[in-house]
Amino acid sequence: MLKTKKQIIEDIKLIDIVLEICDARIPIASQNPDIKEITKNKHKIIILNKCDLADEKETAKWIAEFKKQGIYAIPTDSNNGKGIKECLQTINKIMEDDIKKAALKGRVNKNIRIMIVGIPNVGKSSFINRMINKKSAIVGNRPGVTKQKQWVRISSNIELLDTPGVLWPRFENEDIALKLAYTGTIKDEILERTNIGYALLEYLIKNHKDKLITRYKLTEQEFNSIIDKSDATLEIMNLIAKKRGAIVSGGEIDYEKAAIILLNDFRTAKIGRITLEKVNERG
Repeated sequence: MLKTKKQIIEDIKLIDIVLEICDARIPIASQNPDIKEITKNKHKIIILNKCDLADEKETAKWIAEFKKQGIYAIPTDSNNGKGIKECLQTINKIMEDDIKKAALKGRVNKNIRIMIVGIPNVGKSSFINRMINKKSAIVGNRPGVTKQKQWVRISSNIELLDTPGVLWPRFENEDIALKLAYTGTIKDEILERTNIGYALLEYLIKNHKDKLITRYKLTEQEFNSIIDKSDATLEIMNLIAKKRGAIVSGGEIDYEKAAIILLNDFRTAKIGRITLEKVNERG
């Protein structure tokens, strides 16, 4: 992690614009806290990736919020290429004045150099693959750049520095860690999935009751008969498990399977398009 951070600090000297890939469902929790300091003297675009999984209205609010801060934010879906064209247009727009100034100094046809950063599992690789299409060409090593790095031309005037490796965020509190776990940013293999699924269900009961009822074909009556009980989350988990066949021999509930079902349904928006962080809830 330290080695990668040092590499990015060194590479940033060659960069005009930084694109930080975030998860549109958690625009703040999925930002690397070190990037703000590293990129403070550079143009920056926030890429709200996986926007197809987030609440569209909440995403629009986040775009407006970033605009207030003087930061461009673009919703993207790397799986189908949504937002890539807008991203390229925004890059050119941001650099318009710089290109004119360079031309006045005799530097015509100035290339724009961008770097893409992002924490694991926010779709960085998919985004890069969309940016680097079949027509892209490797530009080659540049002065001051080590041979391990490649510049790739992604349009007539834009070059991308694809640097291997990513930075993990600092987990400042449990809330951030949970959001990263819900969205799959933290690998399931290092977590207790039953506990994560239980915590996610608590959140969904409180904030998205109707979506739960619809997805798991519950009735208002059975949901409301449980909701005020001290073990309401457990009982609703039991209902979901029974509805989805998460049962082991003897009729016992398979809580790990139930948790996996719930997490997968959330991550693929089968429960609905849900944004975990809202602008008006920022502390």
